[in-house]
Amino acid sequence: MDRIINQTHSKEAFLYALSRMLERGSYYGLRTLLILYMISDSFKMSKADAYSIYGWFAFSIMFSQILGAIFGDLIIGNKKAIIIGGIIQAIGAFTLCIPSITGLYIGIGLVGLGTGFYSPNLISQFGKLYLDKTKLLDSGFSILYLAVNIGAFFGVLIIGYIGEQFNWSFGFGLAGILFILSLIFPLITKKQERINKNYKNFNISHKIIIISLVIIFVGIFWSFYEISSIGITELQWEIKKFSNLSILKNSNSLKTIIIIPISLAAIIFWLYFYYSQIIKLIVGFILGAISFGMLYIIPEAPIENQLILLILSLIILGVAEIHISPIIHSTLTKYINPKYLAIAISLSVLPSRLPYFLFTIFDDEIYNDSIFTLKLSFIAMSFVCIGLILLIILLRKTNFILTMNNNKK
Repeated sequence: MDRIINQTHSKEAFLYALSRMLERGSYYGLRTLLILYMISDSFKMSKADAYSIYGWFAFSIMFSQILGAIFGDLIIGNKKAIIIGGIIQAIGAFTLCIPSITGLYIGIGLVGLGTGFYSPNLISQFGKLYLDKTKLLDSGFSILYLAVNIGAFFGVLIIGYIGEQFNWSFGFGLAGILFILSLIFPLITKKQERINKNYKNFNISHKIIIISLVIIFVGIFWSFYEISSIGITELQWEIKKFSNLSILKNSNSLKTIIIIPISLAAIIFWLYFYYSQIIKLIVGFILGAISFGMLYIIPEAPIENQLILLILSLIILGVAEIHISPIIHSTLTKYINPKYLAIAISLSVLPSRLPYFLFTIFDDEIYNDSIFTLKLSFIAMSFVCIGLILLIILLRKTNFILTMNNNKK
């Protein structure tokens, strides 16, 4: 572990984080309304049809991000792509205010397209702020991750409430306004050229090894994390029957309450101390295995005394999550040519999202209560195996370790 001296986060980093917070708040708030809107009296869709449209909307964003990243990196520049993406998102949200099937489909399409332009280019711009201080990348991307969680929490709470309780158009309209407000912060940031001094110190084979390992393992983590989320929510609802804790009524509330202090601690700690991404991955997977192991011993019909075990396991999972969440973006920022960073970021989403999309096709089988404990056991054992593989790589591949250490200089 190395001490970080005389390095800090820039003002631009916080401006981009604020933009991301508003944009994610708008996106997740709007997304919360979509299913309810489609099955309401406005369209009277079946839940199956609504979930199908929603699933394809979420799936299409993976590919719109690749398109937006190509435009940002190769044609119009990342900052212009952010602005264009935010404007398209806002137009899409306002189009959803039109109570017609045409307005619904066009609105969904525009929001998906705009998200594809906004997200990879903003993450790329954010990462480039740290090219001359790569030791702070994990701390920096933890700031961005915290902004996403705060934005999603309040977006779902406020936009979801307004849309459902008052009028769908009010909710979508507020989402559109937030999309526009999120663009203020990128517009006032100044362009600053930064150079990654260590980029040329790594040969191509080491870059490929590091990037491939991180993308694969982080993709596995998030796939299992997403697949298990509904099972954890069901377990939380079962325990809620024995408790008066209001935070148990909403899984997102509990997650946010847990992740905010953990993220803040990680941001501060990694501002002053640095240890490699591979070690963070090992810690994340080991803690993930411990967390799911604890969940595994909670029966499908839990009792009140197991509430503490549930909360403790979710806290450990939160620590695992914050060790994993910044790794992929910080690693890409270190080892990818900055000219193609947004493209790399957009492609890195595929390994984690594609398996989840395929699993959701078999939704009834995966989320059946009878195999819930089996699923948790499988996830826990997988995390342990992956953690051990990473540990072996760390201990035996000395040239790999030296490559990681070169970046500390």
